[in-house]
Amino acid sequence: MSAALKVTDAAMTDAEWQARCDLAALYRVVHHMGWTDLINTHMSMRIADAPDTFLINRYGEMFDEVTASSLVKMDLEGNVIGDPGKFNNAGFIIHSGVYKARPDAMCVMHTHTRAGAGVSMVAKGLRPISQDALHVYDDLAYHDYGVPASVEECEALGRSCQHGSCVILLNHGLLTLGETVQGTFMRMYMLERACELELIARTMGEAPLPISDYVIGKAAERMRKVRGTEAYGLMEWQGVVRNVERAGADYRR
Repeated sequence: MSAALKVTDAAMTDAEWQARCDLAALYRVVHHMGWTDLINTHMSMRIADAPDTFLINRYGEMFDEVTASSLVKMDLEGNVIGDPGKFNNAGFIIHSGVYKARPDAMCVMHTHTRAGAGVSMVAKGLRPISQDALHVYDDLAYHDYGVPASVEECEALGRSCQHGSCVILLNHGLLTLGETVQGTFMRMYMLERACELELIARTMGEAPLPISDYVIGKAAERMRKVRGTEAYGLMEWQGVVRNVERAGADYRR
């Protein structure tokens, strides 16, 4: 299927086509997971052989409508490359800010889930009180709410992302970045789970059971060894992609 589409654009490299397929699959997975906010969040992929460019959704499409060919290609200055398409300007600010600040980032996810937005309303709101939280806790950063779609916000978010790849955007939602699509997805899955459990714990009417500093430190050591590898999140990613494909998602077009 991919070869048939690429015939229509001889200039498209294999790396760009792979990024398009991976990102389109990610949008379908986000829809499958129920992490959508109508059309108002966004995921992106940097193109490996053109690192000053990235792909993002065409603004207005629901996530289960996104396909490889419908994605918009942009540079880091906000210019659309090739087929013109409408994009979310706030999305451009967020994603370009991350890619400028983190050359290692190949994929960025941003969500407005209830759990993520709920925890984002509490300063330093995610505590190391669950196994899920320990998966991301050492790689966690917080970013103050700023003026959306502004140059200042682009630069500020870049600075915040220097401190971690799992970011709680205060009063807003969640953001993760990674070297691979599977690593970025896995960070978001665990960050979302940690936020869900944090909110549950806050309704229980008593203090959560503490985890010792020693165990927290050992968890951080273990996670630093696996994050950033090709294997990190790969089996989980392949599994959720199979789920959306079994459901009939036709995104490779």
